[in-house]
Amino acid sequence: MEHAEDEARRLDAADPGHRELFLVPPAEGGDHPETAYLAGNSLGLQPGAVRGELLQELDAWARLGVEGHLEAERPWLPYHELLREPAARLVGALPAETVVMNSLTVNLHLLMVSFYRPEGARTLIVVEDTAFPSDSYAVRSQAAFHGLDPDRTVVRTNDPLAAIREHGDRIALVLLGGVNYLTGELMDIPGITAAGHAAGAVVGWDLAHAAGNVELRLHEWGVDFAAWCSYKYLNSGPGAVAGAFVHERHTGSALPRFEGWWSTEPATRFEMAPVSRPPRTADAWQVSNPPILAMSPVRTSLELFDAVGMPALRARSERLTAYLQSLLDSIGVEVVTPRDPARRGCQLSLRVADAGGLSKTLRHRHGVIADSREPDIVRLAPVPLYSTYHDCWRAAAAIAHEVGA
Repeated sequence: MEHAEDEARRLDAADPGHRELFLVPPAEGGDHPETAYLAGNSLGLQPGAVRGELLQELDAWARLGVEGHLEAERPWLPYHELLREPAARLVGALPAETVVMNSLTVNLHLLMVSFYRPEGARTLIVVEDTAFPSDSYAVRSQAAFHGLDPDRTVVRTNDPLAAIREHGDRIALVLLGGVNYLTGELMDIPGITAAGHAAGAVVGWDLAHAAGNVELRLHEWGVDFAAWCSYKYLNSGPGAVAGAFVHERHTGSALPRFEGWWSTEPATRFEMAPVSRPPRTADAWQVSNPPILAMSPVRTSLELFDAVGMPALRARSERLTAYLQSLLDSIGVEVVTPRDPARRGCQLSLRVADAGGLSKTLRHRHGVIADSREPDIVRLAPVPLYSTYHDCWRAAAAIAHEVGA
């Protein structure tokens, strides 16, 4: 591993990312001043521009008070509209299909109110066997809300296409993670969506680990609905405001929805009418007015993605992840993420003994931040915006030292 450090430096010189645009935490251990931060799949780093742009909103509040809704440099009343088009570009959607609002699981619940409509024998919800727990809790609670037994209604599978073939006309909803949070596997979103539709089911996607990680074409693929968070690869801060997608064939439809003040047409919102007049866009799924101070970092981050572009980021991601894979292969650790670049994002998941202990040791002894999922998975995510080849080398060298490879 010693000579590999020089190679990592050469690769960084030839293939730089945009690390200078982010605030990298100082290392708590090891021989380098900055952390080798490989946990962007859990919480992305803070863009350097966030602080100044967020202070602008605080200054507007201090200077204008309520008048900031119309008179701030970026007026608050239509503020969420600033995020619509960049969010749509990020996930391959039409602007009218996209809205930034709430948090991820809240959005999934609001969307399932519309799209999970069990009827007769068609009641089942298909999820992946290793679904993120929040998704599992959400679909089980939806089943129970409809008076159904979650144990009989929720079908867990490691082969969604086989489950769709097996259960066919009993499936009401397929809801899967676009990139599996545990293994880093990129699902066949268009193929599974088409299979679900052929079986007569609605198909939705949790894109928490996909948005900002892989290229998406939600409109083209015909996805019914999707939701994603923005605090992982989108670098918008802990608990940041999430996004939602509703395909245009459903906007303006008679689907039931929960409604609130922001569900009605903006032009008539201040008429204070007792009955909503929802727009024929994804905005109809909004309930409350947007949280400006929470949306500001999302806007800042989406501007970065627009400036760099997902095709360039995805290409660099494949190069970085392949490099890390080669280092891990050389030290003999088990990688459970698919090897085919087309079947994964930037995350590589390792199977090791005492994953939690190793993750802590990497941080405190070597200055490498990864994360772990008990009992035996350590996740490394070289994020193409700010991670470096040298970060990958540091992580592999530290793991080799600790596991004795």
